[in-house]
Amino acid sequence: MPRLPAGGLVFFFTEDVICCMTDQNTVNTDAILKKYDRESNTVHYTGWPKKVVAAIAITFSIFQIYTATFGVLDAQLQRAVHLGFGLALAYLLYPFRRAWARDHFFHPIDVAFAILGAAAPAYIVIQYRELVTRAGSVTMPDVIVGGLGILLVIEATRRVVGLPMVTVVLFFLAYAFLGPYMPGVLAHRGLSLEQLVSHLYFTTEGIFGIPLGVSSTFIFLFILFGAYLESTGLGKFFIDLANAVAGWASGGPAKVAVLSSGLMGTVSGSSVANVVGTGSLTIPMMKKLGYDANFAGAVEAAASTGGQLMPPVMGAAAFLMAEFVGVPYIEVVKAAAIPALLYFTGVWLGVHFEAKRKNLRGIPRSELPHPLTLLKERGHLAIPLIVIVYLLVSGYTPMRAALVAIVLSIACAMLRKSTRMKPIEIVYGLERGAKAVLGVLIACAAAGIIIGVVTKTGVGLRLASGLIDAAGGMLLPAMFFTMITAIVLGMGVPTTANYVITSTIAAPALVQMGVPLLAAHMFVFYFGIIADVTPPVALAAYAGAGISGGNPLRTGVHASKLAIAAFIIPYIFVLSPVILMVDAEPFTLIVATLSALIGMIAVSSALCGFLADHCRLYERVLLIAAGLLMIKPGGTTDMIGLAVFAAILAMQSMRVKKAA
Repeated sequence: MPRLPAGGLVFFFTEDVICCMTDQNTVNTDAILKKYDRESNTVHYTGWPKKVVAAIAITFSIFQIYTATFGVLDAQLQRAVHLGFGLALAYLLYPFRRAWARDHFFHPIDVAFAILGAAAPAYIVIQYRELVTRAGSVTMPDVIVGGLGILLVIEATRRVVGLPMVTVVLFFLAYAFLGPYMPGVLAHRGLSLEQLVSHLYFTTEGIFGIPLGVSSTFIFLFILFGAYLESTGLGKFFIDLANAVAGWASGGPAKVAVLSSGLMGTVSGSSVANVVGTGSLTIPMMKKLGYDANFAGAVEAAASTGGQLMPPVMGAAAFLMAEFVGVPYIEVVKAAAIPALLYFTGVWLGVHFEAKRKNLRGIPRSELPHPLTLLKERGHLAIPLIVIVYLLVSGYTPMRAALVAIVLSIACAMLRKSTRMKPIEIVYGLERGAKAVLGVLIACAAAGIIIGVVTKTGVGLRLASGLIDAAGGMLLPAMFFTMITAIVLGMGVPTTANYVITSTIAAPALVQMGVPLLAAHMFVFYFGIIADVTPPVALAAYAGAGISGGNPLRTGVHASKLAIAAFIIPYIFVLSPVILMVDAEPFTLIVATLSALIGMIAVSSALCGFLADHCRLYERVLLIAAGLLMIKPGGTTDMIGLAVFAAILAMQSMRVKKAA
């Protein structure tokens, strides 16, 4: 059974979901996943190599659970052990060259890298007291080991995350040395090798900074939680439940894709993994119903990408955002709730209007399971999710809440024989969790290099000043330039990494212009995510096209239209932070949400060309204008937009009545 890793958290799917048919041809979802999700392209060992990898992975998970239960080590020690395990596993599971990979033995080069990957962080553990004693000064052995550690992180990034991330890291490393030769505001004194290595490897400002710190605590436990949910069959339950709730409606299978991806997005953080997992079932259903192959792939891509915007996990970025912004984790979850609901509403509306335009019907109710029957048989599988949200809201730390949820996921599975886990499956969960964290772990370590260079050179503030100057000191142009920067940086880069990069480079400009810190970070996060459905590098859309048999570029264009909400919502919460529940009064929050929702209906109907009837060209133009007016905060603009929308809706309703 193929494993579905993620740039954030991971959800796994049972084989009956993965193995589906489309147009009488078997879709090789494993191949699609490996093509578009680099983190999935691991070696599946057999024999003794499999046992060695399993032993390392299980030990890794036990270490993380032990420290979470009895108290984490000093920051740098905890992160060093975390990185050592991660590098060792990464080098064994992701070979130097795919052509060298064999499932029955390790390549000697990969073994050598794995040993070095474990040894370089171990140096910090062994020499910890001495390093603390002479903090700030490094010896030649320190420089050698630190330099080797940095290179090992970069090579692991190449193998696990991909070249786009490596390119960004190398660019910043070059900038650290070439500061005196840079023009204008980008110029700085430059760093020596000793200064750079000391800062990046022997402080908590570089590789062992906040991203790796969050990975070594919160993120690992939530990923482990997702691994155990795999064994319970929660993913299949979500799909079946979505079918029961929405499968009968107009354009049913497409709405199933939206609903199931939204549900899975509560714990999953990979656009591509979600596309392959749910899309292997929903895309063939959509095509059978009459949807165009390109549109079918686009629906799943847009919905699955939205999974990373859905609290409480948000592709693991929620934990990082809480640390960067300096607010409790639950505040990030609260802030993300309404924008995520608006996004999925926008995708749902796009699907609905397309179904109405083409008169596409749903699946007969007689062919669908009953929701109450599903809840009775497998509803207990969702208890851990409900409990973890309750614990977080109640003030429990994310680490403690995740620990309780892990235990509860195993306990709840025992309530019914059909979902009960065997003891060996509990052990396998430890292995899967450790493997699934590698993408996030390596990306966080690489992001630490970028942050280290930024903090040491001060380039972040310089870039922010340059962005403000280019925008002429005006907020809307600055937001536009920041959006473009975030989309470009997010292309081909996992969720966690692209958030770290964009929040470091792009967000400070908005903060300098008076945008609330949380709103600025959420802004760049959204556009970093939406890069997954924005051509030319739209990995989620390409994965959807791989399953549907459609054209990747056209699928990407359709996905961008369906995901239009994600291009608009960030502007809403920057201009009106009340949507993020920042200093929000209940009445103001309700009015702002309803206004944004009606605005989304107007824009979605215009892009699809259907509201109550087929839209004429002038109606589409007016609907877009009305939608944007309602999205822009302000009583006058809201009233004008609402009046235009109501007038067009009334006209189309009258046309439909006359035609009938």
